[in-house]
Amino acid sequence: MKAAVLREVRTPLQIENVQINKPGPHEVLVRTVAAGVCHSDLHFIEGLYTHPLPAVLGHESAGVVEQIGSEVRTVKVGDHVITCLSAFCGHCEFCLTGHMSLCVSSDTKRDPEDEPRLSQPTGAMLQYLNLSSFAEQMLIHEHACVAIRKDMPLDRAALIGCGVMTGVGAVFHTSNVRPGDTVAVIGAGGVGLAAINGAAIAGASRIIAIDLSASKDNLARHFGATDFICAADTDPVKAVLEMTKGGVQHSFEAIGLKKTAEQAFGMIRRGGTANIIGMIPFGQTIEIPGWAFLGEKKIQGSLMGSNHFPVDMPRLVDMYMAGKLKLDEMISRRIKLEEVNEAFAEMKTGQIARSVIVFDA
Repeated sequence: MKAAVLREVRTPLQIENVQINKPGPHEVLVRTVAAGVCHSDLHFIEGLYTHPLPAVLGHESAGVVEQIGSEVRTVKVGDHVITCLSAFCGHCEFCLTGHMSLCVSSDTKRDPEDEPRLSQPTGAMLQYLNLSSFAEQMLIHEHACVAIRKDMPLDRAALIGCGVMTGVGAVFHTSNVRPGDTVAVIGAGGVGLAAINGAAIAGASRIIAIDLSASKDNLARHFGATDFICAADTDPVKAVLEMTKGGVQHSFEAIGLKKTAEQAFGMIRRGGTANIIGMIPFGQTIEIPGWAFLGEKKIQGSLMGSNHFPVDMPRLVDMYMAGKLKLDEMISRRIKLEEVNEAFAEMKTGQIARSVIVFDA
């Protein structure tokens, strides 16, 4: 099968032929229909986060089940599925206490002595984030995907697999935004727009979108923002504090920078919560004044929206089909696998929301 392979950091992905194995007892072979090009992949390409190489990248995807292993009970051949990088075992402490997105059990992976899921005649090929979806097929654990209704367009469904689940889940689960709450979202890319949309669905009374690009104003408002701040010419912390007379109850940092993480904490009110969704590069630290904690302010991380994806993702599909969750407007371009490097170059401009790789049916 064709796949986009990262062989060295800070180099373009290479389109190569990669061999894919047959499903083991709890594994599922999925024909990839669509894969979103996510900023998280760019972090690994640029070496800000590390992963053993060579590896097939991609982790935001949807497709159709082609084969299943002998013990698979959650999906069947022909099912349309959304994948999720936070594969879960179902029996560790995290899973049993309702924190399945934090599961790190090796039970969802093949043992080192087993044949690899991906390979090449010239040597090993490593799977990335349990998925490797920049490829025509994926071989994954059954607890890395969930079946959805078949009238859901799969190019839109792919977005739910990471960016939308991450943004909406941070609002619904990690920070538990309630009707009437006030919210600020830093970054109006794919994840930030999803957080804005989620806050609107949750009933937030004021949703302040913040981005360096003034062109994101109308798009952010379309997703539910009530206000927009262009951080290129305004101090966003000062602006939010003035607009809300003391700060918002929930802030969401959806970029992954030291500066914006500190801003997220600076713009919350007493008793408020700052949620860091973005991937701050390894080695960087954030600085917060100690006195601020006397006001019971909180700062916390959010991994994949603290999801329970087998339940959450079908519900998000229903929200889209009911016209509540906005996905159509999030797709800036539909591209071929061979155009993936161009998509990453466009991503760096900050002018697009999401590119989606669409594979031949």
